[in-house]
Amino acid sequence: MTSSEIRQQFLDFFASKGHQIVPSAPIVVKNDPTLMFTNAGMNQFKDLFLGNEEAKYSRVADTQKCLRVSGKHNDLEEVGVDTYHHTMFEMLGNWSFGDYFKKEAIEWAWELLTEVYKLPKDRLYVTVFEGDAGENLAFDEEAKGEWKKWIAEDRILNGNKKDNFWEMGETGPCGPCSEIHIDLRSEAERNQVDGASLVNNDHPQVIEIWNLVFMEFNRKADSSLEPLPAKHVDTGMGFERLCRAIEAKSSNYDTDVFQPLIQFVVKETGKAYGQDEKTDIALRVLADHVRTISFAILDGQLPSNNGAGYVIRRILRRAVRYYFSFLDRKEPLLHLMIPTLAEGFVEIFPELKAKQDFVRQVVKEEETSFLRTLEAGLNLINQEITEYGINLTTNLFEIKNSTSDAISPIGDLNSISAGLHQIEDIIIKNPGLLSAEFAFKLYDTCGFPIDLTELVLSEYNIEVDTAGFQALLQEQKDRSRKATAMETGDWTELFKAEATQFIGYDELESEVRIARMRKVKQKNKEQFQLVFDRTPFYAESGGQVGDTGVIESANERIKIIDTQKENNLIVHIAERFPENPEASFNARVDQNKRKETAANHSATHLLHAALREVLGDHVEQKGSLVNENYLRFDFSHFKGMEANEIKAVERRVNEKIRENIALDERRSVPIEEAKQMGAMALFGEKYGDEVRVITFDPNYSRELCGGTHVSATGVIGLFKITSESSVAAGVRRIEAITATAAENLMEEYEGTIQSLKDLLKAKDLQKSVEKLMEEKAELEKKLQSFEAEKTAAIKTSLKNQVEQRDGYSLLLGKVEVPNAEQLKNLSFQLKNEIPNLVAVFGAILNDKPMLSVILDESLVEAKGFHAGNTVKELAKEIKGGGGGQPFYATAGGNDASGLDAALAKAKTLFS
Repeated sequence: MTSSEIRQQFLDFFASKGHQIVPSAPIVVKNDPTLMFTNAGMNQFKDLFLGNEEAKYSRVADTQKCLRVSGKHNDLEEVGVDTYHHTMFEMLGNWSFGDYFKKEAIEWAWELLTEVYKLPKDRLYVTVFEGDAGENLAFDEEAKGEWKKWIAEDRILNGNKKDNFWEMGETGPCGPCSEIHIDLRSEAERNQVDGASLVNNDHPQVIEIWNLVFMEFNRKADSSLEPLPAKHVDTGMGFERLCRAIEAKSSNYDTDVFQPLIQFVVKETGKAYGQDEKTDIALRVLADHVRTISFAILDGQLPSNNGAGYVIRRILRRAVRYYFSFLDRKEPLLHLMIPTLAEGFVEIFPELKAKQDFVRQVVKEEETSFLRTLEAGLNLINQEITEYGINLTTNLFEIKNSTSDAISPIGDLNSISAGLHQIEDIIIKNPGLLSAEFAFKLYDTCGFPIDLTELVLSEYNIEVDTAGFQALLQEQKDRSRKATAMETGDWTELFKAEATQFIGYDELESEVRIARMRKVKQKNKEQFQLVFDRTPFYAESGGQVGDTGVIESANERIKIIDTQKENNLIVHIAERFPENPEASFNARVDQNKRKETAANHSATHLLHAALREVLGDHVEQKGSLVNENYLRFDFSHFKGMEANEIKAVERRVNEKIRENIALDERRSVPIEEAKQMGAMALFGEKYGDEVRVITFDPNYSRELCGGTHVSATGVIGLFKITSESSVAAGVRRIEAITATAAENLMEEYEGTIQSLKDLLKAKDLQKSVEKLMEEKAELEKKLQSFEAEKTAAIKTSLKNQVEQRDGYSLLLGKVEVPNAEQLKNLSFQLKNEIPNLVAVFGAILNDKPMLSVILDESLVEAKGFHAGNTVKELAKEIKGGGGGQPFYATAGGNDASGLDAALAKAKTLFS
């Protein structure tokens, strides 16, 4: 049975039991401040469990893309090392929202595993919650009683609270769970050790495959438990583990889920799978990580330096590091795997194949960028280990090959490998210890993994202070955790209300009542959160910021400083709690802010359409920000826009504004009907069965959108692009302004132009500026000529001060030069004119002392001289530091009075 058949049989089985089959939610989570990624199948149903939303179906089943790498579910360091952990995995699940409970959940789980999938009953074990006296929770007799109908009692094992009581988080729905484990060991091993003793003991062949969670309680902020109004079932089965069990493999990676990817890399690199442990780990890491990276990008999360984007970048870089270090691959590889990956998911997630070109481009550029980062890290390591007497490089990396004197730039990644593996003439007499601080600097600023640092330095008998590194890493994590820690109080429910009715498309003012309220504390700041029965306030979503405004009762006035969505709950952030929260309030949105925001949002739709006209249909929205001040629009395009393209887009948008096209807004349109209308949907967004369609001319712009818009395009007034830039590989960003902001900018431009005309006393501003530029160029030529004459005079004077030593010429002195570049030019000119030169110069630049050391390259090898080491020693005299290459180095300092002492020390060093 193939993995595709296994997945389909699961869905078909639960469809036959009356379950609605729903699509996977995006792997990237939006509108939930507690999560960055979907880490469990239940995430998309969170509002149903919390009571914020009515369930459309009482029985549901799906396969959900999940990602576990950070926070509570951090499996990253295990991935690839063992055979059953993954970053991205599919969670097969079935849910009951107040419908069936333990009896049916247990019966159907057993039926599917043993009757449909034909798993051997004598290899299965189940666990039930043993109870917890501290929580006053009883043993789950009901679950055990149901299991006894299907499995021998000696295979029903008691589980503690850690393993058999599932909680969504620190607060929220929770309940006992019942796990199903399978023993995949050989018969000989099973005869020697009873499988029951290995359940939940991290045995690689005795693994959990399904968890049946019975939601019965709600965990409150004070840690107490209260019964839920209705009981629910939430089950999750690891698809990859299930395939392993059915296909009778000893590793998840040996199934047809991963093998096509592994075999592709084997063919591409020439490495074998199953012969070397380090190679196998690297192959498993690549097969796992390319899935996570690709689906995260597909669902809208581009690699970046913060938040969820940083997690994706970290995973990608871990994969690059593994193929760089263990597969001897020095050029991008992951992006080549994506077509194979897309083909494997074409039946269940066809969108990856449809967008694979974009995903490949992003991944390739990220790989290329990190390979350059590896280069930078190796350079930093090189600078540091010169302290131990090792000289690996000059001019980034000078590769000293035993068969060649050629210098290779480090841009050639094969040269890095040569520099690390082919230096045969270096002998380290005394082992060293690389500081934890330097190792952490490599990790934190260059993204250089600690184990790669250890690998590089082990070849030179230098150890890394890993204990110190881990302590620094833990300090950073603690700081980050503290910065994001949030204390969330329980909701105080004033009255039972259905989901908040949003009326803000039609009204900006309304009478409201507070249904519930709570206090949230983060970074020692308190937030006061209110939920109304109805609201005109738009909650931040789809790139549009939340509304602000006020609520007023007969006795008080309270500012609403933001409006957010928590899952599907509209939460109003107030400056304080009302004195009488049960009063009736008049809620009023800041109309000017809403008007300017709506103009910017409508402009993004016009911009999107214009970009597709000018650049091509490959343009798709990849992110946006819309507020009252400006708009930001990210879109797929693989090169910077030309000036004429920017102008064409801007002109097209303004044409549509002048046409004053009326808004065509249609609400509650069935999703399939909307697609047939040609409405553009965004990948990575989760749409319901019914959507809102926004149209400005059906032949120009039609999109699915929940944001607020102008009544006609003429309200926008004016559209002006202020910048176009790169935001990530294959993604460009336009920032623009409209309406009042655009008018203000035009007035500012006009004022600046008039001021320049007045200043230059010019009617023709362009001609006047051109004349100034010509005069400036002429003056620069004269200045260069003057500096050349001055440098020539300095050179003549210095040449007369050269002292001849044993096999080289020594030149020491203080020089007067205008800047560091002139000092460098002077040094190199003298080196080229004086044979076998050793020169040390001191200068005062911007009231700060500077030293430079330059050597003839032949002296580096013949005499063992090293400019970098020398300048570090001399810099002590000027209370500074520096470094550089073996033949040229510089240092700066804070004590100009020490220059003479530095030059005197140099004379001693080269005596």
